[in-house]
Amino acid sequence: MSTTTTAGPASAAQAAAGTARLVLLHTKFQFLETVRIPIAVIGNLLFPTLAVFFFVVPQPAAQEIPAVATAMIGQLAMFAVMSTFLFSFGTGVAEDRAQPFEPYVRTLPAGAGPRMAGRLINGCIFALMALVPLVLVGWFLTAAEVTVPVLLLAAALILVIGTPFLMLGLAIGYSLSAKAALAVVQVVLFPLAFAGGLFMPAELFPEWLDKFSQFLPSRAGRELLIQVLTGSEAYPLALPVLLAWGALFTALAVMAYRKDQGRRFH
Repeated sequence: MSTTTTAGPASAAQAAAGTARLVLLHTKFQFLETVRIPIAVIGNLLFPTLAVFFFVVPQPAAQEIPAVATAMIGQLAMFAVMSTFLFSFGTGVAEDRAQPFEPYVRTLPAGAGPRMAGRLINGCIFALMALVPLVLVGWFLTAAEVTVPVLLLAAALILVIGTPFLMLGLAIGYSLSAKAALAVVQVVLFPLAFAGGLFMPAELFPEWLDKFSQFLPSRAGRELLIQVLTGSEAYPLALPVLLAWGALFTALAVMAYRKDQGRRFH
């Protein structure tokens, strides 16, 4: 009896350690796989930074009013994370599904869990990397001001409020081919970004667009992030809207994965 009692926890600990090693291995492999194509990393960093130069730096308010400049940088940071998650998990998953290695990994005894965990970690790493040039440009070229604790809190929060877009990316990636996924991601990303106030402040919207955008996950995420960065109050429905879209996109991602699993392995 004593042998059984002590073996159980030991076996569970060994299994957890083995899973952690596999997750780290897949994380390292996928990270190296991405950085070996420099344009993929450069593009992820470059577009949001160019958007700051075109949409934020020339604005007089961004040079004179810290709260406005901080909000502008924050909404483009939201776009950077949206873009990274949708492309990484939308087109990235669809491309991997077309490769023979992905089905093979999903048939191994460890299952697809470690590879999926590695993909999630890498997505978060590249999303945070995309924020670095935005922060530097905001610091040196605008009047944006934020304390280090608030900046760290905002970096953690932006990954959380980006989760609905991560799940939407997975739903697209497991549902469509690589070419179709790329087109759908582009069609989804830019309308959500424009209508969510990520390129143009939502305060400048006409009344009908302002009301409509409040039901979009991009607008809800923007408002919650700016609340943390500047202290301005988000509209009351921001959190419920983000949670509702998150639940919907998670359900779609689970359904897409199960459908793909059944189609390939049953």
